[in-house]
Amino acid sequence: MSLDEFALIERIARRTRARADIVLGIGDDAALLQPAPGQQLAVTADTLNAGVHFPAESAPADIGWKALAANLSDLAAMGAVPAWCTLSLSLPHAEGDWLDAFADGLFALADASGIAVVGGDTTRGPLSISITAIGQVPAAQALRRDGARVGDDIWVSGHPGEAAGALRLWQQGRLDVRGVVADAAHERLRQRLQRPMPRVSLGLALRTCAHAAADVSDGLLADLGHIASRSGVAAVLQADAVPLSAALRTALGDAAALDCALRGGDDYELCFTAAPERRQAVQALAADLALPLARIGVIAEGRGVHCEGDAGAGRSGYRHFAE
Repeated sequence: MSLDEFALIERIARRTRARADIVLGIGDDAALLQPAPGQQLAVTADTLNAGVHFPAESAPADIGWKALAANLSDLAAMGAVPAWCTLSLSLPHAEGDWLDAFADGLFALADASGIAVVGGDTTRGPLSISITAIGQVPAAQALRRDGARVGDDIWVSGHPGEAAGALRLWQQGRLDVRGVVADAAHERLRQRLQRPMPRVSLGLALRTCAHAAADVSDGLLADLGHIASRSGVAAVLQADAVPLSAALRTALGDAAALDCALRGGDDYELCFTAAPERRQAVQALAADLALPLARIGVIAEGRGVHCEGDAGAGRSGYRHFAE
């Protein structure tokens, strides 16, 4: 069933819930929101385009999930609690079944993370999803990219490279991203590409022990480079310390797995720095969250990112307009 613009908006609005911090939600020219006392707002926006950020044949529920996950990952990297978001959809055709499935994925993650959809826009055009997400963080407690200090340990969460590994398999015609696949290693990688899990709980916990943080969306080397550049320091990475999953090694082999981990994007893990005396606290945090946290390098004097033991060369990660 094809929908007009207002029927489409109403279909999304029916999925939202009333909340005390939403004075006025979907249905007017703008939303009215009520931040909590003493909180600063963290605002981020991401656009996902078919064929660039996800395979065009992806299941609509996966597209909805991933579109929100990219924004939640930014809030996680800032140590912000997700609060509200707007959704702008460009669709070639407004089909009811597609929209319902898309909303299933988006609202599954929205409800789990406590973020509310409060407005947006719809238009006809190539498939594209733009979300602006707003979080709250106590004044002066936000994690930033410019706080790394010489002597800090460099840490990364999870197993970077798995999403890039799935993308590589798909590009080689070895992975169908539309649904569950039989091969266990391939399915793990497919899930990491199509249903990334933003590390919101980790970001909140890192307020008390991290000096700087960034989410890994463009590749570990590239995003660590943002921390180094903003902080005016050098980052020295140990390639053999980067945690590669068994699934990634099995699917691609060791060399390609490391390349994906260092230069692949879409993992939405967190890379952060913390003082050496906080190692025990970080390890305790890993146990509390049941999330692997690996120490992969150190912050030093100088500039740039230096990866010891990396046989690769060339680009450090994904850059739009440079590919």
